Amino acid sequence: MYVKKPFEHDEDEIQGVNGRRAIRRRHLIYYLRVWDSDTKKLLGHVVDITTEGLMLISDEPIELNKLFNLEIQWQGEDDKVKHICFEAESRWECKDVNASFYDTGFKILDQAAEVLTPIRDVIGEYGFND
Repeated sequence: MYVKKPFEHDEDEIQGVNGRRAIRRRHLIYYLRVWDSDTKKLLGHVVDITTEGLMLISDEPIELNKLFNLEIQWQGEDDKVKHICFEAESRWECKDVNASFYDTGFKILDQAAEVLTPIRDVIGEYGFND
C-alpha cells in the first residue's frame, strides 16, 4: 500500500525484497514514443514506466542486454515537443498478448535529477489514477 503517490519516492526505496520491483509500474494513458538517440530510430512506445525502468511495445524484437541512449518524446500542453533523454539497458523481452508485437523491459541507468524529475512529471500527468 502506498502512503505517498507512486511517483513520489526516495531513491533508497527502489530495491525491494529479493531484488524485486518495489515501485508499482505506472500505465500511461498515452503510448509515448521512444527513440534510439544514436540511430534516430523509433524503438517503440511506453506501456508502463517507473523511475527504475520502463516497458516498451514494439513491432520488432529489441536486442537484449544492450545499452541504449533513449529519448521519450511527447507534445506538451503548450504544443511544444518535450523530451527526456537517458541511458537504459534492455533486460528482457517476450511476445505481447497481440502476437504481432514484442514487449521489452528496460532498466533506467541514468538516475540524475534531470532524468527522474521529468519521468515523475510524465507519470503524474499521463499516469492512470489506479
